[in-house]
Amino acid sequence: MKANVGSIDRVLRIVLGIALIALTLAGTIGAWGWIGVLPLATGLIKVCPLYSLLGMSTCATQKS
Repeated sequence: MKANVGSIDRVLRIVLGIALIALTLAGTIGAWGWIGVLPLATGLIKVCPLYSLLGMSTCATQKS
Protein backbone atom coordinates (compact mmCIF):
# COMPACT_ATOMS: atom_id res chain seq x y z
CA MET A 1 0.00 0.00 0.00
CA LYS A 2 1.11 3.52 -0.72
CA ALA A 3 1.80 5.75 2.30
CA ASN A 4 -0.98 8.30 2.84
CA VAL A 5 -0.17 9.64 6.33
CA GLY A 6 2.02 12.75 6.42
CA SER A 7 4.64 13.57 9.04
CA ILE A 8 2.56 15.85 11.29
CA ASP A 9 -0.43 13.52 11.05
CA ARG A 10 1.86 10.59 11.83
CA VAL A 11 3.32 12.20 14.96
CA LEU A 12 -0.12 13.13 16.25
CA ARG A 13 -1.43 9.60 15.69
CA ILE A 14 1.53 8.03 17.50
CA VAL A 15 1.29 10.43 20.46
CA LEU A 16 -2.49 9.95 20.74
CA GLY A 17 -2.19 6.17 20.50
CA ILE A 18 0.51 5.98 23.17
CA ALA A 19 -1.42 8.35 25.44
CA LEU A 20 -4.64 6.31 25.21
CA ILE A 21 -2.83 3.04 25.84
CA ALA A 22 -0.90 4.52 28.80
CA LEU A 23 -4.10 5.90 30.35
CA THR A 24 -5.74 2.51 29.95
CA LEU A 25 -2.83 0.70 31.58
CA ALA A 26 -2.84 3.24 34.43
CA GLY A 27 -6.53 2.58 35.03
CA THR A 28 -7.49 6.19 34.37
CA ILE A 29 -9.84 5.35 31.51
CA GLY A 30 -11.73 2.19 30.76
CA ALA A 31 -11.03 -0.58 28.31
CA TRP A 32 -12.15 1.60 25.40
CA GLY A 33 -8.71 3.22 25.61
CA TRP A 34 -7.30 0.21 23.77
CA ILE A 35 -8.67 1.90 20.66
CA GLY A 36 -5.34 3.76 20.85
CA VAL A 37 -3.80 0.76 19.11
CA LEU A 38 -5.42 1.92 15.85
CA PRO A 39 -3.87 5.41 15.60
CA LEU A 40 -0.57 4.01 16.87
CA ALA A 41 -0.53 1.32 14.17
CA THR A 42 -1.55 3.67 11.35
CA GLY A 43 1.09 6.16 12.46
CA LEU A 44 3.81 3.52 12.53
CA ILE A 45 2.99 1.97 9.15
CA LYS A 46 2.14 5.34 7.49
CA VAL A 47 -1.05 3.95 5.95
CA CYS A 48 -4.61 4.76 6.99
CA PRO A 49 -7.26 2.47 5.43
CA LEU A 50 -9.96 5.11 5.88
CA TYR A 51 -7.87 7.67 3.98
CA SER A 52 -7.47 5.09 1.20
CA LEU A 53 -11.24 4.54 1.00
CA LEU A 54 -11.89 8.28 0.87
CA GLY A 55 -9.03 8.98 -1.57
CA MET A 56 -7.30 11.25 0.94
CA SER A 57 -3.65 11.77 1.79
CA THR A 58 -1.82 14.06 4.19
CA CYS A 59 1.57 13.33 2.61
CA ALA A 60 3.39 16.24 1.08
CA THR A 61 3.30 16.30 -2.72
CA GLN A 62 6.61 15.88 -4.50
CA LYS A 63 7.68 18.56 -6.96
CA SER A 64 9.27 17.38 -10.20
